[in-house]
Amino acid sequence: MVSFRRSVAVAATDGMLHFELALACEVFGAAPAGVPGPWYDVTVCGDRAVRAGRFMVEPDRPLDHLARAGTVIVPALADIDDDPPADLVAAVRAAHEAGARVVSLCTGAFVLAAAGLLDGLSATTHWAHTDALAARHRRVRVDPDVLYVDNGSVLTSAGKAAAMDLCLHLVRLDHGPAVANTVARRLVVPPHRAGGQAQFVSTPVPAQDGHPLAGLLPWVMERLDQPLTVEDLARRANLSSRHLARHFRAVTGVTPLRWLLTQRIRRAQALLEATDDSIDTIAAAAGMGTATTLRRHFHRTVGVPPDAYRRTFRISEQPR
Repeated sequence: MVSFRRSVAVAATDGMLHFELALACEVFGAAPAGVPGPWYDVTVCGDRAVRAGRFMVEPDRPLDHLARAGTVIVPALADIDDDPPADLVAAVRAAHEAGARVVSLCTGAFVLAAAGLLDGLSATTHWAHTDALAARHRRVRVDPDVLYVDNGSVLTSAGKAAAMDLCLHLVRLDHGPAVANTVARRLVVPPHRAGGQAQFVSTPVPAQDGHPLAGLLPWVMERLDQPLTVEDLARRANLSSRHLARHFRAVTGVTPLRWLLTQRIRRAQALLEATDDSIDTIAAAAGMGTATTLRRHFHRTVGVPPDAYRRTFRISEQPR
């Protein structure tokens, strides 16, 4: 367990999203009942009243107070097209140089990248903005497929729910799993999702009538338990395999086989969440054939084994 960092400073500037800012204040600002020893001392830092979404936020301390904190939280920015505010970037850089643990939530990663804190490191942000982060900051190893990345003194998370996961990860590091579980229970969220899990992005499907894939994809979804090939899909769509691949890339951004595998994994996820079926049974229902095949693809795609996923996301029966 790393050394305890009681002082938490949440950066605030115009254009930050209120959800991530409020999330950080909620997780670190309210001690759960029965926690031994001191809890976090949270301050919101900014040089003036700022607008976060629809709300105005009055900071407790000026922005340069970030350099006095043990942990600095940088919430998400609504606008990533422009460079982040120079005063915020400078304050975050100064905090890191002073020894702070610096944490970005969602698109707050653009601030850390601008400060040079992510150079040579793995990092993530919301899946919709990972390409922009990678293009703008080529020295950053952007990973679009994880919930959060912990580099020790620099940590980044994906979007909203993943920001909660990273905050709970920090509580777990500082106070241990029992306290983190207590905080998660109070917030009614899963107590632990590993940072290496995928961001669980749904694959889009075409809705318009007449599209070559409009009838094909529902047909496939009804037959996921069957051994379908690209040739089977092309024959059903009355397309050549080459034209089928072109339409799939245009609509889903992936190849037919990659889309099919994603749907099989999602079917397995749904069954793991809602049933007590064995892994062998789920593998057959998802078209994976064997439990070994399911485990291999599931772990590689989702980032955790099927059994671990079930323990986290199992839908409990309602009380009688």
